[in-house]
Amino acid sequence: MDLRSRIEGLMGQARTDLTELVAIPSVADPRQYPPEMCGRAAQWVLDRFAGVGFSDLRLAETADGSRAVYGARPGPDPGAPTVLLYAHYDVQPPLDEDAWNTPPFTLTEVAGRWYGRGAADCKGNIVMHLTALRALADRVPVNLKLIVEGSEEQGTGGLEDFVPRNADLLRADAILVCDTGNAAVGAPAATVSLRGMVNVVVGVEALGSEVHSGMFGGAAPDALAALVQMLASLRDSAGNTTIDGLDNTQTWHGEVYPADRFRADAGLLEGVSLLGDGSVSDMIWARPAVTVLGIDCPPVVGSAAAIQPHARARLNLRVPPGLNTDKAYDALAGQLHAVAPWGVHVTVAQEAVGQPFRARTGGPAYEALAGAMRDAFGRPMTALGQGGSIPLCTVFADTYPDAEIMLIGVEDPACGMHAPNESVHPAELAGMALAEALFLQRYGAR
Repeated sequence: MDLRSRIEGLMGQARTDLTELVAIPSVADPRQYPPEMCGRAAQWVLDRFAGVGFSDLRLAETADGSRAVYGARPGPDPGAPTVLLYAHYDVQPPLDEDAWNTPPFTLTEVAGRWYGRGAADCKGNIVMHLTALRALADRVPVNLKLIVEGSEEQGTGGLEDFVPRNADLLRADAILVCDTGNAAVGAPAATVSLRGMVNVVVGVEALGSEVHSGMFGGAAPDALAALVQMLASLRDSAGNTTIDGLDNTQTWHGEVYPADRFRADAGLLEGVSLLGDGSVSDMIWARPAVTVLGIDCPPVVGSAAAIQPHARARLNLRVPPGLNTDKAYDALAGQLHAVAPWGVHVTVAQEAVGQPFRARTGGPAYEALAGAMRDAFGRPMTALGQGGSIPLCTVFADTYPDAEIMLIGVEDPACGMHAPNESVHPAELAGMALAEALFLQRYGAR
């Protein structure tokens, strides 16, 4: 039986696996879910990979208190290349459960897709690994290592700290970072570019306390109005991010993201314009982008006729490859200070940072992956960027400068990761499991 047929026959088991794993609410935030939920997910992963031939399996404690699942599976030839398989078992919280059309922690099929929190990001990728290895059985010609972390969504850096401290344990010739996806269902792609990020909290103070807007309005400075004016300086009228010192003219040279598909994927309302003067691909993969994540100010209901003495905003700046996040932070903080009106007092506190990443392509592992993707999907593999950040990729690149790092996975633009109604298309799970199995065969035969 060929690999494609074997994987088709394994999709019932894949659905059972994903049903069990999605049912564990492994949100790595003890304020929202009991920590033992992540423990259950970690043990589930360990047990399932024991069933596909991994030995030396263990739960490794990391600096942020999370536990990563480590394992190894030696191949028939010790001199064969080593491949490290990565995924994460923690998930985003479901957010507004009323916005879900199906129960978030119950895998549910609707219109051909499987819905549930983590179905795509990233439990679907764990099941992809398992399905590929079950299909290969004892015919895996490479040495395998496994690392599945438990705090990726929280961004607390447990594995980023663990990797350099355990460099020999995880050393590999090729690293499959399985936390991305294809250009569309059935359109194979490797992600070769990730934007870095800088999160800051900007604070504005203008008065010692609230004062009556009738008695003092017109002469007393309003901290909230000052903050709004400062935030408005970060974009021009077309929506381009305009931070002095950051290049916002770079262009993307890989796979094009069609504007009409992006509008549908992003859920733009009728008549709402796309931002920027570049293509969609330029704007989301090649240029900096600033987003206001939240503002501290009085809510409309219950607000008083008072001038606000202070206000805060949390900002997220995405930084493309070619720009350094330290310089990006300096540019953002410098502009916020420079444009602050009326002499208000401004603080800009750095909250989180992650460097951008650009993968090396053209090596033997990348060529083997491209051939495997073509055979699995019947069309050439393309190169994508991703606007999101995976700081671990930079850590891998710094720790293993000779390793080929390749980003693939079961996620697609319609999967709704980090949002209500997250889903995975089973055809993507099957196709990517086949591609992974073919890659391991090809790479081992080089």
